[in-house]
Amino acid sequence: MTLSRRQALAGAVSLLALGAASGPALAQAKFFRIGTGGTGGTYYPIGGLVANAITSDKVNASAVASNGSVANVNAIVGGASESGFVQADVASWAYTGTGIYEGKGKVDELRAIANLYPETVHIVVKKGLGAKSVADLKGKRISVDEPGSGTLVNARAILAAYGIGNGDYKAENVKPGPAIDKLKDGSLDAFFFTGGYPFGALTELATTNGFELLAIDGEGAAKLKKQFGFFADDTIPDGTYKDTKGVKTLSVGAQWVTSSKVDAGLVYEVTKAMWADKARAALDAGHAKGKSIQKATALAGLGIPLHPGAEKFYKEAGLLK
Repeated sequence: MTLSRRQALAGAVSLLALGAASGPALAQAKFFRIGTGGTGGTYYPIGGLVANAITSDKVNASAVASNGSVANVNAIVGGASESGFVQADVASWAYTGTGIYEGKGKVDELRAIANLYPETVHIVVKKGLGAKSVADLKGKRISVDEPGSGTLVNARAILAAYGIGNGDYKAENVKPGPAIDKLKDGSLDAFFFTGGYPFGALTELATTNGFELLAIDGEGAAKLKKQFGFFADDTIPDGTYKDTKGVKTLSVGAQWVTSSKVDAGLVYEVTKAMWADKARAALDAGHAKGKSIQKATALAGLGIPLHPGAEKFYKEAGLLK
């Protein structure tokens, strides 16, 4: 089909009119970055789903890869990000100036948007290693993730609960992706990963080299739950990963946090969009952990105050008085 010059001009005028109509709306949309985690983890794909679902003529959201919880807190405080996904333990420590934030001052501007889903601690070991308990990892080559990640904090606390100090193993600081490569080539015995299951990279590893999971249970788990109130009992079921036996373990909540300095109107729009039908459909269809993100548990286990914008939405939704 060949367009006449008149038709082409008419089309161009229509496009210009459309641009003029949509331009101001797009210009009014406020940027809202979401710090996530490594591209191979759970935070990043969930962040992408959320960002796409909440983007509108009022909000221009984007998911940003990062080193995880601690890095996201730093980005929020430094103004490099409007929000981020943070483990419940890290958020609580930051807000109260305790734990890994001891002596560094309180990050008292942290505010919650929502509790998302339980993040399950995985201790992945090389197939045939012969480890039956966390205590058997003494002297082994273990990746505890990179500095700035919540996994690193959890890994050190868990190892300590089973009598393994920082000098009792050969520590590596790599993300799960490189850790899996090292597990495959035999240069690593085990690694920690705190995140939602099933974890895509582990699903792939299960079908190639295979692996085993270590349980976090018994006295060690009891000690951890008593010492750190944010740990909860969890289970990775049999068959979550092909031919891999499930285990009892622990989890911490993944939470979406922001700063008290971020505009209340913007956070209200973000929270409202998060629990709208569009986001619900995207979460249900887009990721195995998406179904666990529910409005009914949005306020569960929050160790920091709600942002006023989020609070306004939850009051309107009847979840807060």
